[in-house]
Amino acid sequence: MINESVLDLIGNTPMVDVSRLSPNPNVRIVAKLENQNPFGSVKDRIARQMIERAEKDGVLQPGQRIIEPSSGNTGIALAAIAQMKGYPITILMPDSVSIERRQMLQVFGAEVILTPGEEGSNGAVRRAHAMAAEHPDWCFLYQYGNDNNPLAHYEGTGPEIWRDCSEITHFVAGLGTSGTLMGTGRFLKEQNPAIQVVAIEPPLGEKVEGLRNLDEGYIPPLFESWYGFELLDRKRVVRPRESLEWTRRLVNECGIFAGISSGAAMAGAAKVASEIESGCIVFIVCDGGWKYLSTGAYTDDLDLAEANAEAIIYF
Repeated sequence: MINESVLDLIGNTPMVDVSRLSPNPNVRIVAKLENQNPFGSVKDRIARQMIERAEKDGVLQPGQRIIEPSSGNTGIALAAIAQMKGYPITILMPDSVSIERRQMLQVFGAEVILTPGEEGSNGAVRRAHAMAAEHPDWCFLYQYGNDNNPLAHYEGTGPEIWRDCSEITHFVAGLGTSGTLMGTGRFLKEQNPAIQVVAIEPPLGEKVEGLRNLDEGYIPPLFESWYGFELLDRKRVVRPRESLEWTRRLVNECGIFAGISSGAAMAGAAKVASEIESGCIVFIVCDGGWKYLSTGAYTDDLDLAEANAEAIIYF
């Protein structure tokens, strides 16, 4: 089949069994390979949905500038789609992200404004809010509060998982904007209320690529508006070293070259597998490892890689 546009390749990502990593022989673990999206991550889904719905609703007009805070994946996907559709775009991101992230934004023609790395992604969000207020003629999509973020997963990711793996008993994903968890989790629970939705978060005060701890003081608006505290069945804490160890196991034992947050999700899936008698766990491989090669996460001594994780924002 020949597709009319690369945008038609977003979604319908493959799933692969990685049960060789399961600590429980009675628990199957399946990876949803979102790194197979054309711009490299699960955020391709929400970028397309946010832009196309904004166009449909008249919020985004031809030639209008888009502004968005992003530490990488959403910004890359938005920039790629904006370039295809002729929208100028400004991405605000911490200066501590991996160099590959900035390079990809430049490839897709985005204006990049760096914010202090010590402020993390929250600093970029604050600056974006201020700039959007200064430029009301710009389109601020705001992934943290845009319902089209979880809707992309409610309408796409969730139905795909149910279609391909209806025996699922647990869904595991990292907690970032919370869109993947909220949209996918809600859809799956509507199909089978017994399915458990599990969020992976870092320890309080520690950094794990792609994740946030709700006790840090910032709760994404989507988490509240989509009733996250009611939807989640449990949370599992994954430390930076565990994330790196499982990221390496994914590539070494399963041939899945994934980003660090995927290793964190896999670590969480393994924790859940060790706690239940039997079942089928599906977790999200949200992006590929190529964006992180410069960090040494895959090849450096593990102690050094763990130390780097404290200095570099990977997500």
